Amino acid sequence: MATAYYSHPECAGHDMGRGHPECPERLGAINDFLLASGLDVALDRRDAPLVDLADVALAHDQRYVTELRDVLGQVEAAGQSRAIDPDTVAAPGTWRAVQRAAGAAVAATDAVIDGEVDNAFCAVRPPGHHATRHETMGFCFFNNVAVAARHALDRRGLQRVAIVDFDVHHGNGTEDIVAGDERILMVSFFQHPLYPGSGGVPLGPNMLNVPIAPYTRGDEIREVIEQMWIPRLDAFKPQMIFISAGFDAHREDDLGQLGLVEADYEWITRRIKQVADRHAQGRIVSCLEGGYALGALARSVATHLRVLADL
Repeated sequence: MATAYYSHPECAGHDMGRGHPECPERLGAINDFLLASGLDVALDRRDAPLVDLADVALAHDQRYVTELRDVLGQVEAAGQSRAIDPDTVAAPGTWRAVQRAAGAAVAATDAVIDGEVDNAFCAVRPPGHHATRHETMGFCFFNNVAVAARHALDRRGLQRVAIVDFDVHHGNGTEDIVAGDERILMVSFFQHPLYPGSGGVPLGPNMLNVPIAPYTRGDEIREVIEQMWIPRLDAFKPQMIFISAGFDAHREDDLGQLGLVEADYEWITRRIKQVADRHAQGRIVSCLEGGYALGALARSVATHLRVLADL
């Protein structure tokens, strides 16, 4: 079997304007690097389908889902962009991209559970981990990972899943959705203080939040993962692991001040994969979150994929 790679050209239709860091060129940089490095041929490329909104409602308030669909539909029909919050803009192509991003996460979950592939990576945008149960936030509309995790539990019958978030920003939206759900363990590290300023006090006993000071380098973060994440994950014994894979903790990324490099992402991915091999039959679905320095993003994603694909 192989590692599935879910993406879709419509993910590039979401464009928040010139100079915005969460730009269509992010996926282009990743794709170009995979082709140039030859890694592309080792992946099982799949088109991201449109999500079933009933799956989205497993993680988001139904009223929010309906209102967001209507607002983004209006933007699409009008052909003009509209600010949704201070740093999130909807473009005419946003609604299709939002559906593809969440659809990729759900389709990848099904493919991995069904044994079609060993694991999967969703190269999609917009990202999701700041989207709360009922609010867009921080470039995010639907919370792709939370939707997929709830799909695995509520539709596919798994009993325990873990969410691992290594974005430089706290995944406040994911925490808002899953805090208190004993079927889900969420572990994360994030720079603190930094947008959105949350995470210092976990919202539930199923949350392991590790705030990290600015300018922390990879060796210290590896120690945190070894001492805090791994024992908690092993005790929980997840049947599947979902990754909010943000690469903006890279030292070249201007949206944070952490000091990770590609070797750190390789090590982190390998440790997560070892947990999945021990407890979850190797089942991992990883979804792209942040990462805004295009060269560092492309190299880091390729490193992540090499570990997932055992290359």
